[in-house]
Amino acid sequence: MQKSALSRYQEMIRASLNTYLENSKKGELYAPIHYLLKLGGKRLRPALVLAATDAFDGSAEDAVPAALAIEVFHNFTLMHDDIMDQAPLRRGFETVHVKWNTNAAILSGDTMLVQAYQLLAQSKPNQLPQLLQLFSTTAIEVCEGQQLDMEFENRTDVHVVEYIEMIRLKTSVLLAAALKTGALVANASEEDCEHIYKFGEQIGLAFQLRDDYLDAFGEQEKFGKLVGGDILADKKTFLWIRAHELASETQLEEISLALKSGMTNNQKVEAFKNFFETTGAREELKIRMQSHVDEAMSHLHACNLNENGVTVLQEFVNIIIHREE
Repeated sequence: MQKSALSRYQEMIRASLNTYLENSKKGELYAPIHYLLKLGGKRLRPALVLAATDAFDGSAEDAVPAALAIEVFHNFTLMHDDIMDQAPLRRGFETVHVKWNTNAAILSGDTMLVQAYQLLAQSKPNQLPQLLQLFSTTAIEVCEGQQLDMEFENRTDVHVVEYIEMIRLKTSVLLAAALKTGALVANASEEDCEHIYKFGEQIGLAFQLRDDYLDAFGEQEKFGKLVGGDILADKKTFLWIRAHELASETQLEEISLALKSGMTNNQKVEAFKNFFETTGAREELKIRMQSHVDEAMSHLHACNLNENGVTVLQEFVNIIIHREE
């Protein structure tokens, strides 16, 4: 089987992350950090930092500290998100707050945020101000997105526009920042930095919509998380919002009665999957996801990338569209 174009960068990240963990402190505070970072994952965000640097004719090696900062920060958000979501599984394994306890997950997560800044500070001094500004802005936006996500749980009047803004903040901006970080390390033009950021932002929206889809209709063994978790948590996903907007009065009455009938968790998940299907929300999600992919590609084509860069980032788009975990 031919090796993928993106895999070289993923391998660089895995090797660099292993070295970082080997040389980092040990002990109770750090055990959950090591555990979470060693659970795997595709390492797409940090790989994109390296890929973007190469794509704009920079040196991927120069971007490794910033790439690791992105990965550590991302996992910090996962550790804390899992507490807020009361999620039992992460990548098919026990979440940190389940394996240890909530206090340990909070404190270790806080430490990861500081570690991310320490890693970023290893970047070239002349590039550090821009990188810090981008990283800090992104970190705050991710928290804003998580706050909106929690607020939506107590509302029944969430609109699609609000939801798209929430996932832009919670998910897309970090992908966009990863790509722009690589562009900054490569000293790309301001215009190219903006286009690669917009590419990441749009592909991030498609990424989250795909995640919404897999949460309801994916296979747990491939997805790595509890399928139906969003349904059981009453999250206002794209599927939930559009199904309620598209449903007839009869369909709304049926789902309401079903919820009041004392269903098991499995029955609730199946009832909502049927609701998403029959209202047309499932199909509409696929169409909306493709529209974000198309817009992302328009920004990608506007970038002054080398040939290898185009190949790698197009492969990334394919991963987003077809990913199962």
